[in-house]
Amino acid sequence: MLNQFNVLVSWIKARINDERGASLVEYALLVALIAVVCIAAVTFLGETASTQLSNVGTAIDGAN
Repeated sequence: MLNQFNVLVSWIKARINDERGASLVEYALLVALIAVVCIAAVTFLGETASTQLSNVGTAIDGAN
């Protein structure tokens, strides 16, 4: 009975000291941060590009 308890305690300690889960969380947070930055950049640059293209279209239409 004591041997089974020692095996159980060893198994629990191994799971507590396992850092794979922490690495996975860190990677997930990093990917989420990159996604937020990309979405913000596309949103900002998309509005700027749309404004510039509208200005060019208006200038071309006014030249005719």
